[in-house]
Amino acid sequence: MLIEDVGSTKSQRALDQRRERLLLLMLASVQFTSIVDFMVVMPLGPQLMRSLEITPAQFGLIVSSYTIAAGIAGLMGSSVLDRFGRKAAFLSLFAGFVLGTLLCGLAWSYGTLLAARVVTGAFGGILGGMSLAIVGDVFPEERRGRATGILMSAFAVASVVGVPVGLWLGTKYGWQTPFLVLAALAVPIFFVALRTLPPLREHLHGAAHAHPLLKIAATFGHAGHLRAFALTTALMLGSFSMIPYISVYLVANAGVLEEQLPWVFVTGGALTLVGAPLIGRLADRFGKLPVYRIVATVSATLMLVVSNLGIVPLAVSVGLVGALMLSNAGRMVAALAMITGSVERSQRGGFMSANSAVQHLASGLGAYLGGLILVKRADGVLLHFGLVGLLAVTFTALSIWLAGRVRPARESARADKDSVHSMLDETAPEAA
Repeated sequence: MLIEDVGSTKSQRALDQRRERLLLLMLASVQFTSIVDFMVVMPLGPQLMRSLEITPAQFGLIVSSYTIAAGIAGLMGSSVLDRFGRKAAFLSLFAGFVLGTLLCGLAWSYGTLLAARVVTGAFGGILGGMSLAIVGDVFPEERRGRATGILMSAFAVASVVGVPVGLWLGTKYGWQTPFLVLAALAVPIFFVALRTLPPLREHLHGAAHAHPLLKIAATFGHAGHLRAFALTTALMLGSFSMIPYISVYLVANAGVLEEQLPWVFVTGGALTLVGAPLIGRLADRFGKLPVYRIVATVSATLMLVVSNLGIVPLAVSVGLVGALMLSNAGRMVAALAMITGSVERSQRGGFMSANSAVQHLASGLGAYLGGLILVKRADGVLLHFGLVGLLAVTFTALSIWLAGRVRPARESARADKDSVHSMLDETAPEAA
């Protein structure tokens, strides 16, 4: 009998591990489609401006409309998302994102594309936060860093495969094609999520639902939440004040040719694909905060080096920027694991939605601040990028201090035990 019990336990553990991997694969696939949708617009800029006969300012609005819509939707979603099961909320958001992406592919004018980007941002911008909320609910603290690292690997795959392929499709078959292909890829992923995602309604047990405005006030009035939001803000300001301008700087100042830029992103994406899960494992083993402090310090050092590059061999610029992309993604892994664990399960969906809003708005502000500092000389050389690097380093240093202020939420004993083992047993499909 004992031997049978041991065999049964091993079989159950293997089954749970397969379900866990399938869940992470599904969430990473959703992240992949969302990230490619957001990123592919930027390299399509010259074609969009030519085809739609729009100005650079109008193109900038196409890019920022996604971020603005995501920020506003995230604030609104923070007040209501915890009233629903995670599965129902996730599938609804994903369906809206797929619809928005399809509308981008069917757009025929500047106005219709702008409207489609608003729809896509309103739904897609919250998807990342909801995915992290699901990871926070399903995976216990000791394995949350690894799970977050795997989820972040979607960014690497998007950089290595998704964006270059999307750019090639847009160049060869028209700018609408990448969006149509993404929408087609997302449909089977939706049905996989419908089948495999457990209901995840445990956060609803005994929860009292306040008025939406009171919910927003409570989310942003909680001291622990504010510390997490502050860390998110410093993270985004430290990244987006500098990173959006690296490609322009490499071409204008470091002697990199435009046709050589894909090597930078492929290398950085490949390093992140391997390194992000490893950093997640290290965070689980040695602690999120110590790992964050080390990786953020490395990232700040690389920011200083990259922002002061002269004309260097291609291998040097590719290696340095690739390492910066890895360290930036690595600090996000450790930070998001801390942020996710800083909120109670009953409030996690709304909190992560609000955190997504803060993330999008702070990234837009960071890019704006960096643009205010930079000056393009008549010969194309970019001036004051070193100052932008110092700004990014300052925010990164602030984030190291703020990370030490984030505290784990006090989960109940039942919540601690309610991990992937019990949750993934709920295989009965639930209507979204």
